[in-house]
Amino acid sequence: MKYYLIAGERSGDFHAANLMRELRQQDPQAEFRCWGGDMMQEAGGELVHHYQEMAIMGFWEAATSILKFRGYLKECQRDLLDYKPDVVILVDYAGFNMRIAKFAKANGLKVFYYISPKIWAWNQSRVHKVKALVDKMFVILPFEEEFYQRFDYKVDYIGNPTADAVAEHRNSEDFYERNNLDPLRPIIAVLPGSRKQEIEEMLYEMVAILPPFLDYQFIVAGVDNLDRNYYANFERNNVRILFDQTYDLLAHATAALVTSGTATLETALFDVPQVVCYRTSAVSYSIGKAVIKVPYISLVNLIAGKEVVKELIQGDFNARNLVTELKKITADEEFIAQQKADYAKIREKLGQQRAAEKAAKLMVGYLKG
Repeated sequence: MKYYLIAGERSGDFHAANLMRELRQQDPQAEFRCWGGDMMQEAGGELVHHYQEMAIMGFWEAATSILKFRGYLKECQRDLLDYKPDVVILVDYAGFNMRIAKFAKANGLKVFYYISPKIWAWNQSRVHKVKALVDKMFVILPFEEEFYQRFDYKVDYIGNPTADAVAEHRNSEDFYERNNLDPLRPIIAVLPGSRKQEIEEMLYEMVAILPPFLDYQFIVAGVDNLDRNYYANFERNNVRILFDQTYDLLAHATAALVTSGTATLETALFDVPQVVCYRTSAVSYSIGKAVIKVPYISLVNLIAGKEVVKELIQGDFNARNLVTELKKITADEEFIAQQKADYAKIREKLGQQRAAEKAAKLMVGYLKG
C-alpha cells in the first residue's frame, strides 16, 4: 500500500520514522512519501519537504508567515492528488495537518492521525472537526482517550512512543571519555529545543546562570538539523555542546533545564529532576494565554494532573528564578525525592506497549478490513 505521512517537527520526524519501520513489518510492499525529516527519509520515505522549512513557533509568527504557509498547503494538496495514497497519516502539527485532513477527506482519501493534535489544550470545540475529518485517531497520552470519549469519539490509545524509546535506550559506557568530560563533576543538562527560533528565545538565559553552579558541567543538547557553527554563539567556559546525544546526556545528568515539549517527558522518564522553561513573543504569549484551556504547559504536569515540575513561563523565565529553582533540584533532597516519586507514577500511567508496533498493526488491519 501507499502511505503519505506529514510531520512538522523533529519529534514528529522521530516518531513517524519508527511507525514507518513498523508499517513495513506489517506491509512489506509499503511505499512511503512524506513531509518530515532525515529520520523519515532514512526509514525509506521519499521526502517532499524537510520540516525545517516549515518550522514556525507561536501564533504571531504563524500569522506573519501565512503566504509561505499557504504555498506549502497548495503544494501538498497537489502532491496528494498526484500520488493517490491509500492513506494519509498525519503526525501532530495541527495547524497544517488539520487543513490537509479537510482536503484529503473532500477528495476521498482515508485519513489517520498518529499523535493527536493538542485540541484538549485550546479550542476544544475542534473535536467535532476531528470527528468529521479523521477516520482513525491514535493517541499517546492516557488522558486523551478520556477527553475524546466525552465527545463520543472512539480513539485508539497505543501507549507512549517516547516511553518506549527511553526504555529501549542503552547507555553509552564511554560517554565521559568520548566527549572529553570530567566524570567527577555532575552534569546539568540544558535542552533548549530543536527549532532555531525557540533556541534563541531560551538558550542565552539558560547559560547565563553559571556563577552559582561552577561545580557543575553545563552540557547543551544540540541537534544536527541546525548548523553546528550556530551553537558556537552560546559556548562559554564550563558550557559544552553535544550533538545528537540527548538520551545519553540525560542518562548521565544530575538535573536539567528543559524547554517545554516532548523533552520534558523524556527528562522525567530518565528520572532527572528538571525545571521547565518557555518564552515566546509577547503577542503570541498574549494570544496563547487567552485561548489555552489547561493549567500547565509541560507534558509531565499534564499527565500527572498536578505540578510535579516548576514551569517558568514568559516573564517568570529569568536568571534569578532559574537559579532559585535549579538550586532546589540540585541541593534540596526532599524536593528531589518528591519529584522522582511523582515521576514513578507517571511511568506507571504510561506503561510500555510498543506504541509504533501497536499502531502499525491497527493501521494495516483497518486498511485491509
